[in-house]
Amino acid sequence: MKQKHQPLAEVFGHLITDQSASANRYRLRRLCPFNNSVPNCTKDKAKNPLGVCSVLHDGQPAITCPIRFREDWLITDDAASFFFPDDVAWSSLMEVRLNDAYGKSAGNIDMVLVSYDSEGKVLDFGALEVQAVYISGNVRAPFEYYVKDPKRRGVMDWSDQPNYPRPDFLSSSRKRLAPQLLFKGGILNSWGKKCAVALNKSFFDTLPRLTTTAKSKADIAWFIYDLQLSEHSGQPRYHLTKVDEVFTEFTPALRSITTPVPGKVESFVKQLQERLDEKLETPPANQTIERPF
Repeated sequence: MKQKHQPLAEVFGHLITDQSASANRYRLRRLCPFNNSVPNCTKDKAKNPLGVCSVLHDGQPAITCPIRFREDWLITDDAASFFFPDDVAWSSLMEVRLNDAYGKSAGNIDMVLVSYDSEGKVLDFGALEVQAVYISGNVRAPFEYYVKDPKRRGVMDWSDQPNYPRPDFLSSSRKRLAPQLLFKGGILNSWGKKCAVALNKSFFDTLPRLTTTAKSKADIAWFIYDLQLSEHSGQPRYHLTKVDEVFTEFTPALRSITTPVPGKVESFVKQLQERLDEKLETPPANQTIERPF
């Protein structure tokens, strides 16, 4: 018998098999339980949000929404422990624009943690970047199908549908993480300020191996989280859990992430030879017009 397979791990903060009153309320009201800037989910479209917090990959959840990392604000506590001494007062600011020397934007920093004195004067700061993963394929289609009838479609088979959605770890690192470190991280590092990166374990495991250093010497802290299943009010729920932390210097980490692993040049030459042979063996597409006049 064919095993049923579907890509959705969490929708509006709950497992899709959760039929509790809380889960139904969150689905009905399109609410976000993970400290979004407003009570509702606003992912993709404010009026018709894509309420998928995480997808299943090899049977394990992979976080696809950056807001999902805000559960209980664990990420800010972990980042603050890297940026500041234990006895300092601090707060967090969201989406802070960072400009270069010419006044051009290098992008927004997801969160800036700021320490301050008894009079509210800024003492120090550090940048926290949150890295969810991109999805290849179409995740809105199974989401829309599910939310139309959650009770009957909590266990559904999506395996035969086109464009089955999967985490795209390679694009997430090349198009998102690497540019973040290159531009925003480069400015912050030139100022002597630290960065922290919060990301899913499944994403971190796809990155090149990073050269680690002592926490006291590090420029970047990599806080690695996973979603672990546990009971919540009698219902299974995923909870954000830090599973590891890695400390690196800025330049070696950037070099590792932005330097591709080269394949064999012989394979590329073989490809060139095949293309050249095809071009030389194909006759030109010239047409003869008989008796044009």
